[in-house]
Amino acid sequence: MAKRTGTPPVVYIVIFIIIGGVGYWYLSQNSSPQPDNLTTVTVSPPSTVSPPPTSNNTTFSLPTSVPNGTTISIDGSTAMVAFNQGLKSSFERQFPGSIVNTQATGTEKGIQALMAGQIDLAAVSRPLTSEEKNQGLVEVPIATDQIAVVVSINNPFRLGLTSDQIQQIFTGKITNWSAVGGPDATIRVINRPPISGTHQMFQEIALQGQNFGTTSNITTLPRDETTGMLRQLNNDGIGYATYSQVVNQQTVRVVAIDGVTPEATNYPYQRPLSYVYKNPASPPVQAFLGYVTSSQGTQTISDIQQ
Repeated sequence: MAKRTGTPPVVYIVIFIIIGGVGYWYLSQNSSPQPDNLTTVTVSPPSTVSPPPTSNNTTFSLPTSVPNGTTISIDGSTAMVAFNQGLKSSFERQFPGSIVNTQATGTEKGIQALMAGQIDLAAVSRPLTSEEKNQGLVEVPIATDQIAVVVSINNPFRLGLTSDQIQQIFTGKITNWSAVGGPDATIRVINRPPISGTHQMFQEIALQGQNFGTTSNITTLPRDETTGMLRQLNNDGIGYATYSQVVNQQTVRVVAIDGVTPEATNYPYQRPLSYVYKNPASPPVQAFLGYVTSSQGTQTISDIQQ
């Protein structure tokens, strides 16, 4: 019998294992591992945040001194005459050699003069409009004032009025005192001119934006002056003025509105009083407003309102 020759089976097994190991090693070295959960992250460039708009509420500091001959000119609302005079006196006393010139030709004329560069400060008795602010005007509120409705002390009408009755009287819908509990007589309305800040605020607050009436019983003054208005009241007229200008008048009576008079905190006809300057503020304006907003200035304002 012939003897069998050839490769034993175990050799094939060993060769297979070697080849498989080499193949696994090769594949592992040339393949990128893939994570089980693939998440795509998008990186955005840093966002640009716009800074907040610059505020016009500049804080003015009380000066330790002002140059000799410093002059500040003020014009505007008749409602601020007492404040102008009081602050003028105390500022000039605090800083000898300074001069404060004041006029009162009305809020609108004051603003116009300020825009034209004819004065340093406008005294205004209404808030600035957006257009005025956009032109560089900045307001510095100094006080809150009340608009009083007044009749002559000799007027036989002795009652108060409601806000609705005031609207109807000044828009020309009520023209006789008998309609509000008074005598059978025509109500003569004495109105301030449109250039008056008091006129504008009364229209906004008391008339709720309605126009003043054009009936024959309504007279509009050519000038914004409280004294002239009071003189025309006689025994059948009605008008309005800043409260501080009439509170001590012996010839008129302040009419209660909705049961309250201007001394009350819930009195309905109140408005802000402000000084307005054109940005940037000049050194004299900075000095004056620094004084006005200081403890000395606010004390002067408080004394005037009492």
